[in-house]
Amino acid sequence: MRRPERLDAALREAPRGEWLDGAIAAVGERPETIGRFFAQAGRRAGRGPLPGVPGWTADEAARALLLAALPADRAETEIGDLYRYGDADEKRAVLKALPMLAVGAAGLPLLHDAIRTNDARLLAAALGPYARHLDQAAWRQAVLKCVFMGVPLSVVDGLGERADRELAAMLAAFADERAAAGRPMPADAATLLDRLTREES
Repeated sequence: MRRPERLDAALREAPRGEWLDGAIAAVGERPETIGRFFAQAGRRAGRGPLPGVPGWTADEAARALLLAALPADRAETEIGDLYRYGDADEKRAVLKALPMLAVGAAGLPLLHDAIRTNDARLLAAALGPYARHLDQAAWRQAVLKCVFMGVPLSVVDGLGERADRELAAMLAAFADERAAAGRPMPADAATLLDRLTREES
């Protein structure tokens, strides 16, 4: 089952399922209405964890399904506006939905914005599957920022495949700075650095 279908199935409880059906139909016919439904999602779908879909809340899932309902010729414009003017929860939902949307690399500016923030939840959302669109240099910097901010590296999609010698050097330099300040490296970063060092030797 593709992720949008998993999200949809998990949300199929009345009355939120009825609200979601109406909202999705409205967005498909009148894309300009998505902002109203996007703002309602927390109240109408709930904000708790989504049963059966780890890492997702009900409002995030509802918002992702609304985005998936956008006509292809409106998706790029609408996701940009929803992210730009949204609150932190709405921004995070846009970032998490990006891999499900047919927008190609058009969402990259949103990732770069999220990575520049000091919001750990936005940073984590930006490093999901859509982060494959980041070039390697930007991706390494984002991973290092996770280490600096204490964001678990388990959120980084494709970490095992993309981690390279340059990332190892950056982590080693950061570990030296931490050691000089009498502070340890986060355990997951230390484990990654150890693995990368062993692979090079």
